[in-house]
Amino acid sequence: MGYRVAVIGATGNVGREVLNILAERKFPADEVIALASSRSTGKEVSYGDKILKAKNLDDFDFTGVDFAIMSAGSTISKEWAQRIGATGCIVIDNSSYWRYHSDVPLIVPEVNAHVLDAYMANPKRQNIIANPNCSTAQLVVALKPLHDFARIKRVVVDTYQSVSGAGREGIDELWNQTKGIFVNDTATPGKFPKQIAFNVIPHIDVFMEDGSTKEEWKVMAETKKILDPKIKVSCTAVRVPVFVGHSEAVNIEFENPISADEARDILREAPGISVIDKREAGGYATPVESVGEYDTFVSRIREDNTIENGLNIWVVSDNLRKGAALNTIQIAEALIERGLLARKAA
Repeated sequence: MGYRVAVIGATGNVGREVLNILAERKFPADEVIALASSRSTGKEVSYGDKILKAKNLDDFDFTGVDFAIMSAGSTISKEWAQRIGATGCIVIDNSSYWRYHSDVPLIVPEVNAHVLDAYMANPKRQNIIANPNCSTAQLVVALKPLHDFARIKRVVVDTYQSVSGAGREGIDELWNQTKGIFVNDTATPGKFPKQIAFNVIPHIDVFMEDGSTKEEWKVMAETKKILDPKIKVSCTAVRVPVFVGHSEAVNIEFENPISADEARDILREAPGISVIDKREAGGYATPVESVGEYDTFVSRIREDNTIENGLNIWVVSDNLRKGAALNTIQIAEALIERGLLARKAA
């Protein structure tokens, strides 16, 4: 007897990836239901060797559903998450809406799955679990084992984020601008504030009063909530003309000594990480290699001699997978593996 899983936003980029990964990982589901808005009702999506027709979220009864994986944006999450959770269904939300609520856990299973134990034991829980920002997810997977060894004081991270992080419109804009430039068309910005083809844009999400963007603030706030509130975090987020895969240049200052060799050995043994770190041409990971992979890749591990106990690392991951779809499914798997959710489906 398996679980009943509803995928909300099933016709979008992340929703389709959720369905792919559920099938790939052979998630113990008796039934998977594709849900979407009224305008997408009836659209067909793939789930393994099956074709599902999207049902209308507005009309769906969540009674008896074990997991609702939400990938439909903050507005839908705000409206629906509590209503779904009240039925006893566990909502795993990909949007940013619930991440910063003090009573909603923000989970990356390789880092803080233990938080789920206390949450599920709380009879007043809302049955909502938040998934972090795509850049944060891969960052904390790489930081966690290093933090356990030498205690991190400060992190400075520059993100190089692919256009798929902005959804289908971002992918289409890069594709159309790239094609257009080769035939002398004007690369008119639409989804992005400036031309994205053959360019980089140091601006993701809205600007805040201190000059940071909301994306940069998310990385800071979420890293503290997931990993350690004492860590100081500075971030610059940049959109780059890459279709899939986020990259990060990370400078880390530790309380205690740690060498590059020690860090390399620690990361090789850590869950969810592949170390590709040869000091030669091509001996490192790039976004292209990360596409379709579950792991977060760490390369360019080296000591920073400008600070005491400093390291530099390069972190790459498929943002549609570990940054979104994969992590939500790993949260559901963690709940099952830790014995925190009994099957409701008959």
